[in-house]
Amino acid sequence: MRHARALPLSRRGLLAAGGAVGLGALVTACGSEDGSGSGKDAKGGGSWSFTDDRKKKISLKGRPEHIVAYIGAAAALYDFGIDKQITGIFGPSKLKNGKPDVQAGDFPVDHAQSLGNAWGQFNVEKYATLTPDLLITNMFDPGALFYIPDDSKKKILELAPSAAITTGRVSMLEPIKRYAELAEALGADLNAKRVTDAKKRFEKAAEELRKTAKSHRIKVMACSASAGLFYVSNPKVNADLIYFSELGVDFVQPRKTDKGGYFESLSWENADKYDADVLFLDNRTATLQPDALTGKPTWSKLPAVKADQIAPWSSEPRFSYAGAAPLIESLTRAIQDAKKVS
Repeated sequence: MRHARALPLSRRGLLAAGGAVGLGALVTACGSEDGSGSGKDAKGGGSWSFTDDRKKKISLKGRPEHIVAYIGAAAALYDFGIDKQITGIFGPSKLKNGKPDVQAGDFPVDHAQSLGNAWGQFNVEKYATLTPDLLITNMFDPGALFYIPDDSKKKILELAPSAAITTGRVSMLEPIKRYAELAEALGADLNAKRVTDAKKRFEKAAEELRKTAKSHRIKVMACSASAGLFYVSNPKVNADLIYFSELGVDFVQPRKTDKGGYFESLSWENADKYDADVLFLDNRTATLQPDALTGKPTWSKLPAVKADQIAPWSSEPRFSYAGAAPLIESLTRAIQDAKKVS
């Protein structure tokens, strides 16, 4: 679930405030037999192509050297080994104190030019000066390029080709696979130790969560809080929750989701509509955390809150093995440590 304030409740608006097309499209290569999406060398020699999740084929004269990416995309690509090519970023990358935002992951935010840190901020003039070869972003809804403002979208897309990766309504494994394919096309070595080690950690964490979900009968509610509303996320639409459900986690299923299907928004008077043993609470910087919710009577009365069974939820995960493994481990610990209270 991706929101932080009470906006017209479209998926795009909600995602932005907190921050599917078929996935069979494959990385293709012009003049390359290995499907890497690149030609003769990593410095632009030969041709390069990639087919994104809009089934749109991007063809360039050489491998992109100047990439501008949504911060979540940049973080995922960095985990797979792409770094210096990303010269520009947009989306929540820094906190007010100058430290990296949680959504930046391990990406070195000071090494890239920020075009805007909040929803609606995208400096088109600054973008043009970066002479971008490729723009990369997530796609939580079919055809909707995440964090690309509608009022400047036309100008932005005229400056460079764009690639979109589907990150909603599919299991988290799919965008992880697609970001791996894109990273490889951009020159990453997926056999590098940092990548293979991260994948092993991810697989180990997934198996541990599967065993834990089977042995512990715990009901989990993925949720997010704003000043005016309490949101219950839909485990059948959010990519990470879909995957965790596949591993056996028992999530609260909201009965009346808002437009887009990602969540049900509840007034604070009705925040106790669903019972849960563990609250999986959105931890993005634009959302309210437990210390800021003590004045909400219904919050304080929730059984999981009384039992102090609240786990942080990175509701907009990094779609990489390195990014996802800690999230799985955190959820596993929360379930293992929880007692039945609902």
